[in-house]
Amino acid sequence: MELSLSILFAMFILLISPKTQCYSHPLDPLTPKEINKIKLTIKNSKYASFANLTFHFLDLEEPNKHLVLKWLSAPARRVDPVPSRRAIVVVRVNDETREFIVNLIHGSIVSDKVHSGHGYPPFTFVELLRASRLPFADSRFQDSIFQRGLNLSEVTCLPLTTGWFGEAAGRRVVRVTCFYRGGTSNIWARPIEGISLSIDVEALRVIEYIDRSKTPLPKIEGTEFRGRNLNEGSCNRNGTNVIVAGHEVRWSNWRFHVGFDARAGMIISTASIYDSTKREFRSVLYRGHVSETFVPYMDPTPDWYYRTFMDVGEFGFGRSANSLVPLMDCPKNAVYMNGYMAGADGEAQEVPRAICIFETCPGKIAWRHTEIGTPGKVVISGEPEINLVVRMVATVGNYDYILDWEFKKSGLINVGVGLTGVLEMKATEYNKTDQIKTKDIYGTLVAENTIAGNHDHFLTYYLDLDTDGPDNSLVKTTLKRVLTKNPGDSPRKSFWTVVKETVEREGEARFRVGEEPAELLISNPKKKTKLGNVVSYKVVPGRAATSLLAGDDYPQIRCSYTKYQIWVTCYNRTERWAGGFYADRSRGDDGLAVWSRRNREIVNKDLVVWYSVGFHHNPVQEDFPVMPTLYDGFELKPTNFFERNPLLSELNPL
Repeated sequence: MELSLSILFAMFILLISPKTQCYSHPLDPLTPKEINKIKLTIKNSKYASFANLTFHFLDLEEPNKHLVLKWLSAPARRVDPVPSRRAIVVVRVNDETREFIVNLIHGSIVSDKVHSGHGYPPFTFVELLRASRLPFADSRFQDSIFQRGLNLSEVTCLPLTTGWFGEAAGRRVVRVTCFYRGGTSNIWARPIEGISLSIDVEALRVIEYIDRSKTPLPKIEGTEFRGRNLNEGSCNRNGTNVIVAGHEVRWSNWRFHVGFDARAGMIISTASIYDSTKREFRSVLYRGHVSETFVPYMDPTPDWYYRTFMDVGEFGFGRSANSLVPLMDCPKNAVYMNGYMAGADGEAQEVPRAICIFETCPGKIAWRHTEIGTPGKVVISGEPEINLVVRMVATVGNYDYILDWEFKKSGLINVGVGLTGVLEMKATEYNKTDQIKTKDIYGTLVAENTIAGNHDHFLTYYLDLDTDGPDNSLVKTTLKRVLTKNPGDSPRKSFWTVVKETVEREGEARFRVGEEPAELLISNPKKKTKLGNVVSYKVVPGRAATSLLAGDDYPQIRCSYTKYQIWVTCYNRTERWAGGFYADRSRGDDGLAVWSRRNREIVNKDLVVWYSVGFHHNPVQEDFPVMPTLYDGFELKPTNFFERNPLLSELNPL
């Protein structure tokens, strides 16, 4: 049956596709052919003679949403031409950041301007690699390693972004920190403390060299983390009911689009669910992806204070994407998608198996009931929960981020984040906690001479929800305690009731999870159930976690939006990156908190929800030498969206 469905769907695609061109979805990511065409277009321009031109950002320009929705809704949408495809390209040339818009149909540059604001584009892999090698040619560094009695060939150096701390940033700089392997694959467990190099990545020279101390090197014993055979503990489910055509996915009562780019990594678009009562697909999510991360370490010392990373904007989750390992990252029934992006030279690069899609049986019960109310009968009915997961893994330095979108037949979407990998550690003279006489270690002693630093992780999601259409409102429902007025009528003295409030402007649409017993609904005022309830999707938060940094602290100025866990703004296709488009050395003058201050009206508008999954991480010994996965997330849950439980409905025909 599974094979026949796949064949039928493939035949369906062929029948309705034009014979003269390959079918393409308007939100399909750039193909390798398109990426190379963009490179050729720019290389054939007046910049062809510049040897120092490097590509830092290259992505499909967000098409006009109304054109995409019109194309998707047209009966002959696979015959009609897709909305015009254009690309945004950011390059560095002659110490300038230039922004291009390239028409992919005509192969022409339609816009060319210099970025004049604060901040720089993401670093390229080539720049980071060259910066990591530069210390080894520096005689001061060689002497420092020799004086510590270490073998230079066993040293690994890694470049880290520097943040912004009030200075007039005039160059693109990284700070290099180094580690000693000595036979272990866990380099993060053996930091060479005290050595710090600041490097100008474009001039490729060391602009500051510091060797502060000779703190003992952590021991190698117990640092290795390589584990068991990959087949152990893997999922044994063999079959799959997933149908993938290009970047479009169909499963059970869901259909959606999966994309990939260098910055966000995995992108979920045009997710809609089939309503068997209405006999139609109804929209839920137009676009969703990780927008930015903020990872500040809680160590104010000279070699650590600057570690306040914005991984998505400074490096890119797509650039950091792993080729997923079958039976470890994804079960044997998984379907894979490759990812494509541009390298520093503009050439297309492939990430094989960047995304996997698979059915999962979590061992939970979707619904059940035992009824004994009928004389002589015991009625037991229910079904196990079977879900669909779309997954990507990004490794940024020491941390591995597992990013999941889990679709359930009930209409619920669970967005999950898993944190694993190895801790960022600091060498110390202490071997036991009773030797520590001060409070300035800024973390936990997890091994001899090894402190794992306290830090935060905030992953902010961009969620363009279209609840049964793009014209939505934000409704805050608060639980209020009510005292009974007539005690003689009931022994009850109190109860709670629901008070609903439509939030009218962006300035009021920011919330901290857990401050009050409230729920947030993205409702469609124009759509109601037969009983009169307003059609909605509810944001179900995970753990409460917002930034604890002072408001005037420079990292907090850059990421001021992390003071609230949920924001809601009006849709604007240029507003996708919570920390601003140019994150490296940014100053907080662009991004979500700035856009929200416009205080636009948000009643019956196209709305975007921003949700930050937050972790305050005070490491423990069990996190060493490798971390068990920390997991959190949030849910998007149908609320009076259906006439009844959709699990009891017949699925749509193909």
